[in-house]
Amino acid sequence: MISEATQETEVTVPKAKRRRFSAKYKLDILRQVDACREQPGKIGELLRKEGLYSSHLTSWRREREDGELAGLAPRKRGPKASPETAQDREMAQLRRENAGLKARLERAETIIEVQKKLSTILGVELPKVDGQR
Repeated sequence: MISEATQETEVTVPKAKRRRFSAKYKLDILRQVDACREQPGKIGELLRKEGLYSSHLTSWRREREDGELAGLAPRKRGPKASPETAQDREMAQLRRENAGLKARLERAETIIEVQKKLSTILGVELPKVDGQR
């Protein structure tokens, strides 16, 4: 028999989460690093205190050069969706509508053909419509 104390001591490890840094935090750290340049060892001390890696500084500096705050804003991972324009949305809606109309036309033509064959079998003459023989 397992006691309740044994069941409560089961350890579950929480799943690690990716750290996200705000643009303001990144700029603040870069300013502090720029201020520490004159004193040897200060940058390493700052990185240890903040729990950062030198690769963070490298990528943040590159982002800062590319476009200040916009470059430092957190980005979603994965493929980027292309911005859909109003013209693209209208084109897609018209294509769907066109496909639906084609399907309706095909059904109507099938029904007309069946009616013609049935009238021929029954010997009923259909009235002539303008434009038909």
